[in-house]
Amino acid sequence: MDITLDLVKKLRGETGVGIMDCKEALKKAEGDYDKAKHILRMEGREFLAQQTREANEGRVAAYIHHSGKVGVLVEVNSNTDFAANSQDFQVFIKDVAMQIAAAKPRWIKPEEVPEEVLNEEREVLRKQAEKEGKPPAIVEKIVEGRLEKFFEEHCLIKQSYVKDPTLKIEDLLGELGSKLGEGVTVRRFVRYEVGQE
Repeated sequence: MDITLDLVKKLRGETGVGIMDCKEALKKAEGDYDKAKHILRMEGREFLAQQTREANEGRVAAYIHHSGKVGVLVEVNSNTDFAANSQDFQVFIKDVAMQIAAAKPRWIKPEEVPEEVLNEEREVLRKQAEKEGKPPAIVEKIVEGRLEKFFEEHCLIKQSYVKDPTLKIEDLLGELGSKLGEGVTVRRFVRYEVGQE
C-alpha cells in the first residue's frame, strides 16, 4: 500500500501526532492505517485530537526584531503548567513569535478567516481562472486549490516554518503536543510594525 500524503494527514488529524511521526508509523506498518495507529499507541503517543481537557495553562511570549520596528505578543496554551514550563514549550513559543514577526499571518487557522474575506477571495480566484480560459467544469477545483495557497500565506498554522520550510507550524504544534503528551494551542497573537495599522 502506498503511503500517500492524504493518508499521513488523515492519521495526523485523527491522532494529533506530528506529521513526521505519523509518516514513520505508516512506514513501519507498511501502509496499514490501523496498524500505524496501534504502533503510535504502543510507542506511548497520546491521541491529542481526542483530548477533552481544556488548555487553560500556557505562556505569553514577546519578540522584538533587532531593528526595533516589528514586535509580537503571542499566547500559547497547554493543559498543564508543567508542560508550559518545559524547555520544549519555551522554545516553541519563541519560535512562533519569531514566525509571526517574519511571515505576517493574519489569522491562526483557516476557520478564523471571516466569511466575507473568503467569498471575496473565491470571487477573485474564480475570475482569474476564467480569464486564463479554464473550462467551467474545473474552475471550482482550481479556486479551492488556490484557496489552500491563500491559507498557507495568511494562516499561522498552515504557514511553512521560517527556520525549516519543509515543515508547517501545525507540524511543530503536533510534534510538541506529542512530546508533552497533552494539547497545545496557539490562542491569540498581535503583531506591531512601525507605521502600519
